[in-house]
Amino acid sequence: MTGARIEHLVTSGTFSLDGGTWDVDNNVWIVGDDHEVIVVDAAHDADAVAEAVGGRMLRAVVCTHAHNDHIDAAPALAARTGAPVLLHPDDLPLWKQTHPDRMPDAELADGQVLSVAGIELTVLHTPGHAPGAVCLYAPGLGALFSGDTLFAGGPGATGRSYSDFPTIVESIRERLLTLPGATVVHTGHGETTTVGAEAPHLQEWIARGH
Repeated sequence: MTGARIEHLVTSGTFSLDGGTWDVDNNVWIVGDDHEVIVVDAAHDADAVAEAVGGRMLRAVVCTHAHNDHIDAAPALAARTGAPVLLHPDDLPLWKQTHPDRMPDAELADGQVLSVAGIELTVLHTPGHAPGAVCLYAPGLGALFSGDTLFAGGPGATGRSYSDFPTIVESIRERLLTLPGATVVHTGHGETTTVGAEAPHLQEWIARGH
C-alpha cells in the first residue's frame, strides 16, 4: 500500500487515578505511509506498537493527554525509536504522576501543525477531560483523533481530578462540532463515530451533566 493511511491497534492495561485502578482497552492510532508515521497515544505495550510501526521512521509519539493509560508506553517507545514524545504542557502534572523522572521532549500547542507522509494534523487544545487534552484534525484524511475528549455517544469522563464537565462541553461545541459532519472521529477507547453523529446529542449531554 502507498499513500497516507490510518492504522489501528488495540492494547490492554490499566488506568489509575485518584486511588482507583481499572482494566482498560486503548486505541493506538498510527498515521502515515510506508516510510514514515506518527503514533497517537502509545498505550500499555511498547513492543506491540513498535512492531506495528515496523521499519518505518517514527516521527513523533503524540499524547492526546497524560492519563497513565495513554502514556505508559511512550518513553519506552521513544527510547526504541528515537522519536520525540509530544504533550501539551497543561498536562505535565498528570504526566509526572506516571513518569516523574522523564519529561516529554516537546510541547504541543493549539494550532500547531504536525506533518507526516504529506498529511497535516492540526493540534486542537480541547481541555475538560484533562487540562492539556488535545485532538488532532487531519482534513486530508477526513479524520479527527479525539483521545478521550469525544466518544461515540458523548464526551469523555469528567468525574475525576483535573477534569471539568462544562469545560469539555465547551471544547466539543467550539472546537469539534464545527468540523465537517462527515469527519470520522477516531477515539481513545471504543468505536469510531462521526462529528455529524455526535452533534445532535450536545444539548442532551448538557442537560444530563456529569
